[in-house]
Amino acid sequence: MNDLVFLKKDDAFTDSLVIAEATENQHESVVRIISKHKKRIERFGKIEFTDFKSGKRGRPTKVYQLNEPQASLLITFLDNTDKVADFKAELVRQFYEMRKFIAERHTEDWIKTRQQSKLTRRSETDVIKQLIEYAKEQGSTHADMLYVTYSNLANKMAGIENGRDNATTYQLSNLDLCEHVILHIIKAGIVNDLHYKEIYKNCKDRLGTIRELAYLGARV
Repeated sequence: MNDLVFLKKDDAFTDSLVIAEATENQHESVVRIISKHKKRIERFGKIEFTDFKSGKRGRPTKVYQLNEPQASLLITFLDNTDKVADFKAELVRQFYEMRKFIAERHTEDWIKTRQQSKLTRRSETDVIKQLIEYAKEQGSTHADMLYVTYSNLANKMAGIENGRDNATTYQLSNLDLCEHVILHIIKAGIVNDLHYKEIYKNCKDRLGTIRELAYLGARV
């Protein structure tokens, strides 16, 4: 299953659309259950919602955000098919993992690692700025996209999917290593008059080797 739980400020949530899709129910059916049991569900906090446009006519549909106890109660009202049972188990696991991450993000180790990652990112950004001018001189018409290109490469190699602020300490350490490698390969490439596309290929190949050898991105 895809990500069922998301982070909002400092709490974990899922929503009615995720629940409907994962359990193969109509969203309208899930919304009706929420409306029917609203008082019970709101014993665990006020239900928040956002407007979500869907369908050919683009009619706004209320998508309800649910915290862990609200979601846990809601799924008890669904028919307990194999699909629903599998979803319940995965939802519990993902809420547990998100709670662990929220706690980790307040540790001194995470804060220090994130700060170091920012410093390395700043140095890498300065080097990419040089690369952009270098690429323009070589005829690139989309050189400004190199910031995004290298950021995506580093995140992918470090196993980060949902942004750096949502990364674990382990992932941030991997990211710091990846960006350190990138900035030095770019510097060397410019000094040696390599084509900017070859510099990117060198970064990708080197990081691919490092990832394979060091198991970057693997769960710990």
